Amino acid sequence: MSGLLALLDDVAAIAKVAAASVDDVAGMAAKAGSKAAGVVIDDAAVTPKYVHGFEARRELPIIWKITKGSLFNKLVILLPAALLLNAFAPWLVTPLLMIGGAYLCFEGAEKVFHKLFPHADAEVEADLDVRDPAHLEEERVRGAIKTDFILSAEIMTIALAAIPGGSWWMEALTLAVVGVGITVAVYGAVALIVKMDDIGLYTAATARTGFGRAVGTGLVKGMPKLMALLSTVGTLAMLWVGGSIIIHGMDVLGWPWLYDQIHHLAEAVAHRVGGGLAGFLDWLVTAVLDGLFGLLLGMALVPVATRVIAPLFGASH
Repeated sequence: MSGLLALLDDVAAIAKVAAASVDDVAGMAAKAGSKAAGVVIDDAAVTPKYVHGFEARRELPIIWKITKGSLFNKLVILLPAALLLNAFAPWLVTPLLMIGGAYLCFEGAEKVFHKLFPHADAEVEADLDVRDPAHLEEERVRGAIKTDFILSAEIMTIALAAIPGGSWWMEALTLAVVGVGITVAVYGAVALIVKMDDIGLYTAATARTGFGRAVGTGLVKGMPKLMALLSTVGTLAMLWVGGSIIIHGMDVLGWPWLYDQIHHLAEAVAHRVGGGLAGFLDWLVTAVLDGLFGLLLGMALVPVATRVIAPLFGASH
């Protein structure tokens, strides 16, 4: 009997450890996922363009194909790579984060540049021309998965940097939870966004009340505005997150001046105002200054990327 009680005590102890581990994984995954929020917003804002021009019945299948490609990117390629990197070359995490941050700054600044100086892009116009639907669908899916790979690499690297040191399996499980959770959230939101106009049309046509029909009509009319808002938020998020990653990376690598200046200025503004808004103002000033730095860096990278890097890669093909 005493042996059975001892066994039950051991099982209970193991269960407590397992429960605590699940809580730890959930907590770390939530923290790591929040660090990657800017990239997630951009991912959700970018993806809907890949279903533009297709029949409504093909929209969800296309999103599902991209979702499967995104999960493959995160779980099969990037997760093992991140674990190997953390195990054998952890010093590379910060430089790789900064490279990803610079890419985000470039992407955000390029969108701002095109907004300020709009011009026709023959390749973009050609891409929007629906020729052979089946062939174009495969092209779009491949393009979306390539873009997702870049954004997913940034998400997984940010998540890895946010996970405190621990056992190998805890890091792997946390990264897996982050990868699956973010993928489901992003592409679930994308599917909802893409089908919202169809939902609005159906509601406007079938609702039994005037209010219901008005809601449906409002959804249809509001979708272009929502897409424009998502695009703007995604651009701002890229500049903020990218600038923040670069500035924090400089601090970690031993160049703390810019990080310290922004930190002290944000603290000074928050202290001057005081009250319940102090914490929010500290974050807001930091985010704005990080974003401005990201914009300036991105603008400097635009000619480098378009006139030096792009021709080199073009020549290699």
